[in-house]
Amino acid sequence: MANEPGSNRRQFFAALASAASTAAASSALTTEAKAEDAIGAAPMPPMQDRIARAHQMRMKLSDSFGALPPVEHPTNGDEERYPNKINSFSKTLLHKPNGETSLDAYRSLLKAVDSGSKEDFQRILRGGNVRLKNPTGAYNFQLDGPDQSQYTMAPAPAFDSATQAAEMVELYWQALTRDVPFADYDSHPMIAAVSNELSSLQGFHGPKLDGRVTPRTVFRGILPGELTGPYLSQFLTRPFKMGSLEIDQRQKSALPDADFMMRYSEWFGIQLGEGKGPGTQHEDVARYIRNGRDMANFVHYDWGYSPYYHALWMLLGFGADAFTENNPYLTDKGQEPYVNFGPPDALDLLGHTAKPAFLAAWYQKWFVHRRARPEAIGARIFQNAVGNEAYPIHDQIMNSRALASTFSKFGTYLLPQAYSEGCPGHSAYPSGHATVAGACVTVLKAFFNENFVIPDPMVAASDGLSLKKYTDGELTVGNELNKMAFNIAMGRNWAGIHFRSDASEGLKLGEEVAMQLLASRSLTYLDEFEGFTFTRFNGEKVTIKRAA
Repeated sequence: MANEPGSNRRQFFAALASAASTAAASSALTTEAKAEDAIGAAPMPPMQDRIARAHQMRMKLSDSFGALPPVEHPTNGDEERYPNKINSFSKTLLHKPNGETSLDAYRSLLKAVDSGSKEDFQRILRGGNVRLKNPTGAYNFQLDGPDQSQYTMAPAPAFDSATQAAEMVELYWQALTRDVPFADYDSHPMIAAVSNELSSLQGFHGPKLDGRVTPRTVFRGILPGELTGPYLSQFLTRPFKMGSLEIDQRQKSALPDADFMMRYSEWFGIQLGEGKGPGTQHEDVARYIRNGRDMANFVHYDWGYSPYYHALWMLLGFGADAFTENNPYLTDKGQEPYVNFGPPDALDLLGHTAKPAFLAAWYQKWFVHRRARPEAIGARIFQNAVGNEAYPIHDQIMNSRALASTFSKFGTYLLPQAYSEGCPGHSAYPSGHATVAGACVTVLKAFFNENFVIPDPMVAASDGLSLKKYTDGELTVGNELNKMAFNIAMGRNWAGIHFRSDASEGLKLGEEVAMQLLASRSLTYLDEFEGFTFTRFNGEKVTIKRAA
């Protein structure tokens, strides 16, 4: 890849700050920070000494990140393997009639990514007026934690792999079942059909019970506690207070059966960037999130860390018992947590974590993977199915019941989209929503007691007009935060714009970003505390603290 456009930029960033990676536990800062670097490790010094010590701490942090060794950024090789770029992101560029990108247009995109020049981005050979989603954001530097080039990810599934085919089967089923209420999964015949087919697939990495996908596991993730309780997290269901405001979590729901981009001409125009479609139409009545379409609608309009901001208010409403037992003020007779380990501290770190997570995702999206979106892979499947092309697509999607059922219901082999504009103007891998979810949920788990039992759990009725009590067992903060992270990541899959691996790997990337920021934050406290302890998405319990 040394001669590929874009490789100079990748090498520059890799050499610039080197590497923490998604195995960042090997970095001392990930789980342990040096006690002598803490501002308050000794009695308060004179002001001039304090300024010097603060400067010294910042320099040591910067030096420690700069001294990390370089990381590799492996890809699936599809950008080089397929000269026609059939698994590379190209939305808004000029395209051929068969839906493949113009190679001159794709080269103009790579030239812009390589140079970072605003002028080169304006010279990209484009098909319409819809703009790319801020690729130069990937070039930004940040002053807290490692540079975004210091994180790495596993390669995305390859175009011809069983895993990508399995992920497309799941997406076609999600399009078919968007309007099925979560509360009806146990008895709905289509959910039974989904479960049966996903159980038979090679390369499917969703959760199973006794080796099979079931209505209890379908469309869920593999994070700890995700299979416990209702499909939707309590943090997206229960009413809560935001100061003096009462928030009941109802939204204006998208109209049922409103799916888009099912005619090839419509798909082609959107792929060129000619327009954003007619827009989503909404019901007059507000509903609680009760099905996949509602979840897709929710993540159509949220910004950054807003769902986790809401979750934080809910957690604060549970009282002092909901804080992590490592909070040094829980047993302090003279002080209560506030600036340190209290609401302002948690609010600040939560908001402070979202942009580094976005930067990490944007680096991977633009400089490393450039994975095509599901709507583009749907067009490759369409061209194969109608006999126009012979792409090397795995048989298990072409022969699937999901694809046949999609054609039977919608009259197309394209992947029906919940958003009239389809995906945004940036590549698929990883999901930005998932990366921010992984980062923000990790911060919340670090501040709060994962074993705290959520009082008065609720579940939405099948019509979404009311809530009823959930009485089938206890739901804990840790499990419900994990569930929330995957609910939001999977919400973009419900829309048809991301793959399962975009979600699951994005969550891991976001977790690593948060761990590095927690390590940096731990150096700034005067307090002696046991560290930030929480359960990682892989089930490992870790503590991030200053060294003794």
